[in-house]
Amino acid sequence: MKNQINMDYVNEVLQWLLSTPSPSGYCHTIMNKLASEAEKLGFPLAFTPKGCGIITVPGKQQGRVIGLSGHVDTLGAMVRSIKSNGTLRFTLVGGFMLGSVENEYCQVHTRDGRVYDGTIMTSKPSVHVYPDARELKREESVMEVRLDERVKNAADATALGIAVGDPISFQPRTEFKANGYIKSRHLDDKAGVAALFGLLELLKRENLQPEYTIKILISTYEEVGHGAAWIPQDITEMIAVDMGAMGDDLSCTEWDVSICAKDSSGPYDYAMTSKLIELAKRDGLSYAVDIYPQYGSDASAALRGGSNIRAALIGPGVHASHAMERTHVDGILHTTALLAAYVTEPAKEYGSGN
Repeated sequence: MKNQINMDYVNEVLQWLLSTPSPSGYCHTIMNKLASEAEKLGFPLAFTPKGCGIITVPGKQQGRVIGLSGHVDTLGAMVRSIKSNGTLRFTLVGGFMLGSVENEYCQVHTRDGRVYDGTIMTSKPSVHVYPDARELKREESVMEVRLDERVKNAADATALGIAVGDPISFQPRTEFKANGYIKSRHLDDKAGVAALFGLLELLKRENLQPEYTIKILISTYEEVGHGAAWIPQDITEMIAVDMGAMGDDLSCTEWDVSICAKDSSGPYDYAMTSKLIELAKRDGLSYAVDIYPQYGSDASAALRGGSNIRAALIGPGVHASHAMERTHVDGILHTTALLAAYVTEPAKEYGSGN
């Protein structure tokens, strides 16, 4: 089904996903956009109590419900305190290197809906002033947000409506290159969510029905570990659609769909992983099988939350994860095609060899 994927649509969805701020815990705007988009495709999105979304697509057969998950929450920060000079001390939301956001433009989102621009810096941002600016260890205690407002003290910042607990989002700096590369923050996991909507668009346009009912979970707390800690009880197997990591000892590239055999939560389901590899080979998809010991997914959260499911993990290859990320349209295309192959393929009965 690779040639049937509408990548113009996938890229359009990815573009507005990346342009919508959604650090963990601040996802209401992007979730409402996704609900509207799902409605246009004829697949209503239902909200869970904690703000995740579930899209149900009825299947041909009974007896198996396949869960597919992707997360729209991203790395970000939160105001921890307002300093005496009017800059903002912050705390991290999600796990990333502070050096990867130094000098990055950001936005502070107040509780009453105001948005203020700023820049993330150290408290010693100039080598012309501070002799130890280069050697300063990048940690939360020395990082701050310089507001692009006329503030000289804490009272000035407070008068803007800024308060402890306000979310801080990072500017994504998105570029879609003519040669197919996509550079942006937050491709983890907005590229995966775009692939899921590419699947929905394919099912709608081609009037395809999945072999078994699928439930797509859009989670909003994955970056802090509990995005899919709860999933619908009728789900019997689940594929987390998240980024594939790249680096030393890994074979994944930005052109591949990554199939993860094991991450920090342990091995993924042998039969599901084997089937995904088999389908990728059958359909001529560019894929890589890797192990990610520093990685966890929505499927990991579901398993740790007590879900009695089989689980697997796939996604487009992403370079420099949790920093200035890059992928390629081919990686997203092959991910979408593999999902389509999996949900339209009659399942074989699983053995007991896990």
